[in-house]
Amino acid sequence: MYKAFYHLQAKPFQLTSDPRFFYSSKGHRRAMAYLVYGVHQGEGFIVITGEIGAGKTMLASTLARNMASRNLVLAQVVSTSLEADDLVRMVAAALGLPQDNSKAILLNRMEQFLVACQRQGKKVLLVVDEAQNLPPRSVEELRMLSNFVCADKPLLQTFLLGQPEFRRTLQSPAMEQLRQRVIASCHLGPLDGAETEAYILHRLQTVGWRDDPSFGKDTFDAIYQHSGGIPRRINILCDRLLLMGCLDEKHAFTVKDVATVTGELQQEFSPAGPRLDLELEG
Repeated sequence: MYKAFYHLQAKPFQLTSDPRFFYSSKGHRRAMAYLVYGVHQGEGFIVITGEIGAGKTMLASTLARNMASRNLVLAQVVSTSLEADDLVRMVAAALGLPQDNSKAILLNRMEQFLVACQRQGKKVLLVVDEAQNLPPRSVEELRMLSNFVCADKPLLQTFLLGQPEFRRTLQSPAMEQLRQRVIASCHLGPLDGAETEAYILHRLQTVGWRDDPSFGKDTFDAIYQHSGGIPRRINILCDRLLLMGCLDEKHAFTVKDVATVTGELQQEFSPAGPRLDLELEG
């Protein structure tokens, strides 16, 4: 609706992880550097944690796009509370392998596939998103998959993306062997005030924005205060702000407009709470 009103080429604040909109904040640059380093190392685990909506999935999507032209086989799994055997099946499916009721047969197929990739000069990267949902036994199963080697070279590398509580899982005594295989780890925090403004402008400019609607400096500050600098919260707030602007035929946003939208969102998502809560699952 508002796309035509503001002459935009696409919706700038969609919630799907489109790499076109990747904003390289200081924290995101650091996390991306770890991911790229991990790909070059080709072994062990890289762990990226962050709050809901901090941009972990966007990192994985952007990495996949940037690495698409290389000899890289990328398998992505979004985990629920998968038990160990089911996780193996999910990994096999992500690699495009035929399914079988026998875990032993699946593991054998996986090893043959990984060896074939190595002989073709390809690296295989497994990205597990929402890793905090995995039971400890399933996390241990991922460690066992990292044991696949050929000619003393690891055949599979794994990136674990999860919410902060996943760090507690990794810190448990039972995870000692896996921790020894983590070659890099970082936490993705919120954007600061200046980055929030730059993030909003980056997304708008990506879809052809030409200063319509305009945003006052105080407006960016208000968006930062109400969103806490979490990208997904910023997206939800700004998307609703543009919708309201379209309906009311506004071409300039003020602090009052941000307050109106955040008030509406509070009533919809957190009517009993004193603060804006936009941490939607997904």
